Amino acid sequence: MKKLWLLFVLIPSLAFAQSKEEMIAQVKANPKDVNSLRLIQKIGGYDPNYKELNDLYKKLDKKVRRTNDGLLFDRYLKALKNTQIGKKAPSITQLDLAGEPYALSDLKGKYVLIDFWASWCPDCRKQSPSLVKTYATFKDKNFEILGVSFDRDYEPWAKAVKDDNLTWKHVSDLQNWNNAAGQTYGVKAIPQNVLIDPQGIIVARNLHGDALNAKLTELLK
Repeated sequence: MKKLWLLFVLIPSLAFAQSKEEMIAQVKANPKDVNSLRLIQKIGGYDPNYKELNDLYKKLDKKVRRTNDGLLFDRYLKALKNTQIGKKAPSITQLDLAGEPYALSDLKGKYVLIDFWASWCPDCRKQSPSLVKTYATFKDKNFEILGVSFDRDYEPWAKAVKDDNLTWKHVSDLQNWNNAAGQTYGVKAIPQNVLIDPQGIIVARNLHGDALNAKLTELLK
């Protein structure tokens, strides 16, 4: 009986599953539907392409773009545009675990991985051991990590840092998904990260595990 129930639950989601190409076609066919904004967001997925999303957004009717949802999406697109590879990394200043202001600029002159995460995020916690190894390998080679937490409460944030042995600098404004730095960098899913060079220029986004280690090996010769 349990297997049958699972099958009936899955049928609707399978029936309505869409490929990226189908979603793009649906957006283009419905420029006056405000729900097209959500489809564009879905098309972007975990690692959105600014140009692709912006081109689709510009095809929407002006009335849709002028709605509250449309204006919020436009702000999101601007954040993506301003944090593409090759752009100057926007400033970040939030409180650290000691309650003191700490800024991205405090790490000027180093390669810095801005790591967006949260204590309640299973995938973030799963990648912690790998990130700890990466930090141990490169921390003496002009590399640092700045953890930006999407937590809402201080205690679980601080506990996760201690439990996972995350010995780098951590900041948060404890605003959950409304984290100001997350919005500035166009982060809609975590874990995500941004790698910047000693001049503060973004050189990579969303590199994890072996891919991150390979990039750091290349840069920190």
